[in-house]
Amino acid sequence: MALSSDPIELELFKNAIFSIADEMALTVFRTTYSGVLKDNMDYSTGFADANGKLAAQGLTLPGHLGSVPTAMDAIMRHFKDDMAPGDVFIMNDPFDGGMHLPDIFVFKPLYHEGERLAFACTVCHHIDVGGRVAGSNASDSTEIYAEGLRIAPMKLYEAGKLNKTIMTFIEKNVRLPVQLFGDLRAQLAACHIGETQFAEIVARYGPDKTKFYLKEVIDYAERLTRAALEKLPDGEWSFEDWIDDDGVDYGKPIRLFVTVRKTGGHMVVDWTGTNPQVKGAINNTLSFTKAASYTGVRSVLPPGIPNNEGVFRAIEVICPPGTVGNGVLPAACAARGLTGFRMVDCMFGALAMMLPDKVKAAGDGGNTGISIGGYDAERKPFVYVDFTCGAWGARPWADGLDGNSHMFANMASHSIEVTEAEQPMQLLAYEFVADRAGAGKYRGGVPFRRDYRFLENEGMLQVRSDRRDHRPFGLYGGSPGAPSENFMNPDGENRLLPSKLTMTIKKGDVFRHVLAGAGGWGDPLERDPAAVLRDVRNELLSAEKALADYGVVVDTTNWTVDAAATARRRDEIRRARGWTETPKVQWHEPELLSRAAE
Repeated sequence: MALSSDPIELELFKNAIFSIADEMALTVFRTTYSGVLKDNMDYSTGFADANGKLAAQGLTLPGHLGSVPTAMDAIMRHFKDDMAPGDVFIMNDPFDGGMHLPDIFVFKPLYHEGERLAFACTVCHHIDVGGRVAGSNASDSTEIYAEGLRIAPMKLYEAGKLNKTIMTFIEKNVRLPVQLFGDLRAQLAACHIGETQFAEIVARYGPDKTKFYLKEVIDYAERLTRAALEKLPDGEWSFEDWIDDDGVDYGKPIRLFVTVRKTGGHMVVDWTGTNPQVKGAINNTLSFTKAASYTGVRSVLPPGIPNNEGVFRAIEVICPPGTVGNGVLPAACAARGLTGFRMVDCMFGALAMMLPDKVKAAGDGGNTGISIGGYDAERKPFVYVDFTCGAWGARPWADGLDGNSHMFANMASHSIEVTEAEQPMQLLAYEFVADRAGAGKYRGGVPFRRDYRFLENEGMLQVRSDRRDHRPFGLYGGSPGAPSENFMNPDGENRLLPSKLTMTIKKGDVFRHVLAGAGGWGDPLERDPAAVLRDVRNELLSAEKALADYGVVVDTTNWTVDAAATARRRDEIRRARGWTETPKVQWHEPELLSRAAE
């Protein structure tokens, strides 16, 4: 007898499998070793059906939205007819289903009475997988072979028996095997939790209904996505953004270009026109480009749509092979996070043309990757990996968020106390920086800076950042944010460093990173003077910058706004800039705006 869907039972089943995926994520959080997992939370968990189709994704990273389906496709392609109870699969090969080498996938097929019904899925960013630079994340590697241990899709366990050869290969090729194996065990523990809780679901619903509802949850997400897309305007919109360089060919900008085509309940995100792949390690895999595309689209869809394969059916992503968004061998891709995050901003640009009242301006361009590694006096290795971002672009209805992770990341910050206890460094500053947010009716998010003092004799510093030359864009009259900055010994030589670097640091050196400010939204002269005053009082904006950017005259003695002087100054600025229409996108600070305020 054919099964039929009961809406209440479907809702209960959906919540049950999503709670499993969330519990798997919490298991990784509770049992992992490295800060990049327990603090940055650079991992994801999921639940797929018997054919490897993603049915549920747990808490953590939107950046992994496209990863599990692509990785599962590789597993099914290689092992569809060669699976048995007790098998566990491992992989990280970017050119066979993976993303970049630090992201290791672990999949466990789940069985009931000999029949495969589902998969428990995990992916974690491991702190080091070998390669030429500690942390395996250098932006100036020029081919995949320099970036670390490349694991093709294979069985880590076969019929419950651990493949010790694979473990030995891993142990001998990474700097911190104890930490990597601890994090790998966290993934295995999450898969075990998924298996145990899934068995309870099968016991409750039976195998046939379980299979039916796994498929129905995916179909349900597709129906919701297509219905939501139907309500958006049809048409075609394009947007262009630029990465400053790849860290190898300095000063050579890299084009990102996206065209969004929407017809009825279907959307195409086409990256044709994006720069060919580059020498440096910022080349994306297609799965990460898909994740950036899905994240952009999800940001304009209503909440409550499950994250699974059904959503992706309604959104077609095109990116030609051999481009920076879809690298082919031997493309280096360890620092591909930079390109992925910037693709999200590019998506926001295109979607802002489609939906001006729903999409925010560019954020800080995150995330910045900072790695410091080396050996102590006893030749024991240390590796510190941190990903940092924290300034959202202004929204059409509110200021950008300050100190909040990028939408693509959903990451938390490392604990300063734990970092100083575990690593040979001190964090001397972690604070907002004034006068760097893009001006607007709603201002961009305020960026922060961090100062890292190195305490070991010698180490290797690796930095992946951007938005130095091509600043975070403002929308509909909003100004761009200030550029990012890197300095060595800011209280001494104060040497300005490039946005991407790999260099030796010595004991006592202080490295400073300043995030880019986020773009503003709307005409700055329409900003409420009381909001400007509040930012000046909170030391997010100086009185001089309030005058230059907003035409607001602040009396810092009495903490008041001179309304008459403000009205006169704003009239002067309007006449000087001579706008005939409000610019949709701004990449550079309007010179007339500052000049009129002098």
